[in-house]
Amino acid sequence: MKYECKIIEVRDQPVLAIRTITAVENLPAFFGEAYGSIMRYLGELGEQPVGMPFAAYYNLDMKALDVEAGFPVARNLPEKGKIKSSKINAGKFGITLHTGSYDSVGPAYEALTDFVKQKGYDPTGVAYEYYLNDPTEDPSVKPETEIRFPLK
Repeated sequence: MKYECKIIEVRDQPVLAIRTITAVENLPAFFGEAYGSIMRYLGELGEQPVGMPFAAYYNLDMKALDVEAGFPVARNLPEKGKIKSSKINAGKFGITLHTGSYDSVGPAYEALTDFVKQKGYDPTGVAYEYYLNDPTEDPSVKPETEIRFPLK
């Protein structure tokens, strides 16, 4: 698959998220619990997300992934238990779109890494994935994942 990559500039984005350390095989359960908890809490607040769910990966240790799952929100909101209020910092990001299964995103990461280095940037080491659709709602749809690297 050929990946179209580009550099974008983004503003600070408030988020509500849950962060944990978990093995890669536990990600589906973690994401289900985290996204469900955050959506219920947003409902309690009378708020809605302002974008698609995301995951931030702070390392690539498949046995002990440091991962955060959350939603962008319109403004800073109060925290509740494991649900933390934070932000994705403004700056330049390299981005690309992967269409297909979540476990086949490796080539997209490689293409984006090569692209940002060719443009003279270094990734910070954090990787964001935005899940643009939900194939569980419509099995005929292929998953679309936007991958973002904050850049130094």
